[in-house]
Amino acid sequence: MPRLDVNPNSKPNSSPLWLIPVLLGFLTGQTHAKDVLSVPEQVSLSANKYTQQLTISWRGGAATTFDIVILRTEFSETAFSETVSVAVDQASGLHQWNWTSVEPLECTSLSIKIRSRDKHMTSEWSNTQILQGNDLPSNGKMQMYPRDGIVLPVGANTTFCCIAEEGRVFDIIRYSDMVMNATQLSRRTFATTVINQSPSGTSGTNVICTDSLNELIGSVVFVGYPPLPVDLACETHDLTSAVCQWNEGRNTYLYGKRRTHYTLNKRDCALGSSNQKQRQCSLPQWEGNWTLVAVNPLGQYSLTDSAELSHRVRPVAPANLTSVAHAWNATVQWQWKYESYSSLALLCHIELTSHGSKRNYTVSGVGLQSVKVLDLHPDEDYSVRIRCGAQKNFWKWGNWSDPFAFKTKRYMPDAPDVWMWLNRDNTANILWKVFFYYFYFDYKRRIGIELPHAKYTFPFLFFLSSDVEPLAVSRAVYMDSGFFLLWQNNVDVTCGYIVEWNNASCDLNCHVEWLKVAKGYVNVSVESAEFQPGVRYNLSLYSCSSEPPVLLQRWQGYTQELVPSTSVGLSISQQGSDILLTWEEIPLLDRRGFIKGYNIYNSTGSELTLIANLPEQGSQSYTVKGLVEGSHKFTVKAYNSVGEDTGATVSITLHKYSTSILCVLQGPLDVKPSSHSVIHIVEKPEWDSSKEALVVIPEEDEEEEGMGEEPVDTDEPTSLRYYNQVVDDRPIRPRFPDSSASSASSLDSGRTEVTYTGIQTSGCGGGGYKPQMQPKVPREALPEPFLEPPAATTGGYKPQNSWHLDSPVETRESGGLAPSLGSPTSVASTQFLLPDDEEHTEDKRQSSSSAATWFTNLLSSTKP
Repeated sequence: MPRLDVNPNSKPNSSPLWLIPVLLGFLTGQTHAKDVLSVPEQVSLSANKYTQQLTISWRGGAATTFDIVILRTEFSETAFSETVSVAVDQASGLHQWNWTSVEPLECTSLSIKIRSRDKHMTSEWSNTQILQGNDLPSNGKMQMYPRDGIVLPVGANTTFCCIAEEGRVFDIIRYSDMVMNATQLSRRTFATTVINQSPSGTSGTNVICTDSLNELIGSVVFVGYPPLPVDLACETHDLTSAVCQWNEGRNTYLYGKRRTHYTLNKRDCALGSSNQKQRQCSLPQWEGNWTLVAVNPLGQYSLTDSAELSHRVRPVAPANLTSVAHAWNATVQWQWKYESYSSLALLCHIELTSHGSKRNYTVSGVGLQSVKVLDLHPDEDYSVRIRCGAQKNFWKWGNWSDPFAFKTKRYMPDAPDVWMWLNRDNTANILWKVFFYYFYFDYKRRIGIELPHAKYTFPFLFFLSSDVEPLAVSRAVYMDSGFFLLWQNNVDVTCGYIVEWNNASCDLNCHVEWLKVAKGYVNVSVESAEFQPGVRYNLSLYSCSSEPPVLLQRWQGYTQELVPSTSVGLSISQQGSDILLTWEEIPLLDRRGFIKGYNIYNSTGSELTLIANLPEQGSQSYTVKGLVEGSHKFTVKAYNSVGEDTGATVSITLHKYSTSILCVLQGPLDVKPSSHSVIHIVEKPEWDSSKEALVVIPEEDEEEEGMGEEPVDTDEPTSLRYYNQVVDDRPIRPRFPDSSASSASSLDSGRTEVTYTGIQTSGCGGGGYKPQMQPKVPREALPEPFLEPPAATTGGYKPQNSWHLDSPVETRESGGLAPSLGSPTSVASTQFLLPDDEEHTEDKRQSSSSAATWFTNLLSSTKP
């Protein structure tokens, strides 16, 4: 708003005579305005010095716009000057407006006056009203404002003022340990502003003012936060009342009488020590819905919670523990504080300690008040403690009981706690939990253990057999500190159950742990200090009876899944205009979680673009269809519940796909024997299975490479070059014991020439080259140099293998043209590429022979 001219005594400058009519008109307008705009009257002031707010009220007729000026009286400095809109209160006929001062209202006297305004017209100023400050000569003592105990929010800006004693000289103001810059407001008053205030300590922050004689006065302020409690949750201990707990949340930095006060369902909560962040409040009856209200001088905050009683049962700690100890086991008993627990289904956690080693058990039952602890050692000291929870709608574990110590008795031993782990190589590890035993094998391949001192022998009921059909594997869930396993009761069980667990990626001499569960119990929490995140564990449940243990159920699980540590083994191949991506599974050790599927990305550009999601774990291939020629790059990432692995990436250059081989028929057939065909191999330094393609190049390029100056017979069939971009690292062995340059190949050469002694017809009229399926030549019919290691007899691509050894008769009948070597084999592999059809071997042999004879006769008839 513009600053107003508040000097009513200002005089206009002298003006020319032509301004007189203008001035007369203006004065007329002013006179009219004064007749219309009422001068504010009955101006009154009301100050709230705690909030530093000044309330001004007046009567101003029908006007709704007013100019308000507030001056610091002693220096006539403007503290506020603006035009404001204030509506009249219809009931009282008064106008009322509130103003909040930056400085405390006690610092110095303020003068207030008001006038009505209607656009450019204004009324006369009202009478000046003065709000007296505490810097009057009549109040000559030294003062500081705001006074002690003011509470401010963190981050606030606050102005403090110091009124020097009459006759003394102001010196400095300190905020905590900082000397502040001060501004003089009146003859005795000086002020300073602290911005962005930090939280106070437990005793607040001191603001000190001193004068030239080192006299001082001060004020203590408390800077903090409004309350912000979190995590309200109500539960029952006695199945009747409610105990609600919450966390105070962030520190308010307000203490003592300024601390946060709480009410729960409008009932005051008596709290304990203020040093505890966790709070609780009790109600005599379970109400099902609760509202917590937290209040301090800076504000309030509310939390709500609701629940059924049966879903929030948290038992108290077991009390009065006793034991009945034996050599190898002990029964621990306890009592409950509340009789209502007698009908409550409980799940109890037993922690057993001996020589610093801890073991954990979980048992369940209605009104449970005892547990039999197994697998103890004779004449040994133990300590046990117990906590319980509700078995149905489990909420939380209750508090631990006090530790209870007992000692087992001496004992002539019974059968030891023994277990056997069968390795995958059909060897077994014998494990037991009691020391100093001999073990032996009998003729039935059973195992026994003999105690050296007592000379007792205990045969196992375990057999070295792996002929057990594998069970379906379930997922085990890790909660709190163990795998919680639950199973159906087995009627054949006579002595309980055995739970075994081990690292799933281990094959030999594995670290195996097990525990026994008493008969009648159908759940257990498997806990071990050996558990590690990212490791898959097998957990197996066996029955215990007079017969060998029977595998009843199997689980697998992780204490915590992690992102896979390695990527899939990825390969790529071209299939026409499509690309086939295939990969191998990540090794179990590196999965670190249950693989949920695979994401396929196109990574040709600068960013990964998801093109497919394969949620099935068994998926190990994907075809990318309809690609254009050029370079392409793809990335495959396996993922589990935590996230993806880093990804495996392959690239491929896609060439034009052609199926036309040795078929150039545009006009009348005029075939002459071809002396040779030329096959080019483009070498690469390493195997790249992603770029397996043959590129066909016309023979005309041969001349440009200077292959020779021999005349070209245009009647000759077109020569083709094959650029195979997958090159095997193995040396290529000649298929014939021939050292001629035309039939030898070398990885060091960029060109391989294959001499044809005949061409086998393939029936080109059907469009495209079709590999010829020919029977194999019996190995016993071949000379020794021709024999190679036997290839697989099923599946796989094989080259045209119609050749057989030339005989003098066949050579004479063909006129010197051998019909048997009509098709080249693969120059990149010594394996057959076409499968044999054993059922039609004889038919194909006859068809192949007749076709070769026909084509040989045709070539002979065209000789000049």
